[in-house]
Amino acid sequence: MKGDIILVGEEHQRAADQIISRLLDEIAACERRYTMTVAGESGSGKSETGKALADELAARGVEAVVLQQDDYYVLPPKFNDAARRANFAWVGTSEVRLDLLDEHLAQARAGAASITKPLVVYADNQITEETVSLEGVEAVIAEGVYTSLCEQVDRRVFITRNRLETMEHRMKRGREGFDPFIENVLEAEHEIISQHRTRADIIISRDYDVEFVTV
Repeated sequence: MKGDIILVGEEHQRAADQIISRLLDEIAACERRYTMTVAGESGSGKSETGKALADELAARGVEAVVLQQDDYYVLPPKFNDAARRANFAWVGTSEVRLDLLDEHLAQARAGAASITKPLVVYADNQITEETVSLEGVEAVIAEGVYTSLCEQVDRRVFITRNRLETMEHRMKRGREGFDPFIENVLEAEHEIISQHRTRADIIISRDYDVEFVTV
């Protein structure tokens, strides 16, 4: 998302180092592009962890790109908020073009030289397009609340921090002030996202400790 604020901290770097240390041989042995997802609730650190993972891979000679689920919303941010307020049932996976994100992961796996994806320009409340080059890219990381549901994935990372634990971080990102309606949205998202933990290969705790489930 254009204009997004990503604040990578020591905890994200530490978790990324542990994860990539464990996965590096697996990534190197993969005969096609490797794909990962990073999921969790709003403000849990998905974007920061995704970037930290890409940076850690780059430091080890593996080029990676990060796809943000926020670019795959059906409606621009303000229109999406209005749709939620008009009909609360809009909240959930129907808001997001997960099928398109999964298609782009499939294209990356198949060796595509580039992908043309949506790009949300938050300040302008617009969805445009951008072409992302995949030349030389060996890994693609998709981050976002519902990315655990993507199928074209080699490993799934899940961050367990909940909406109450992430409030300070959300305020720092400055995307919106406190709004009781937004807190209701986040509570509804929590009920959905918490069920996705069972799909994860790697769990990151509220304190950013890393647990390898099936790796």
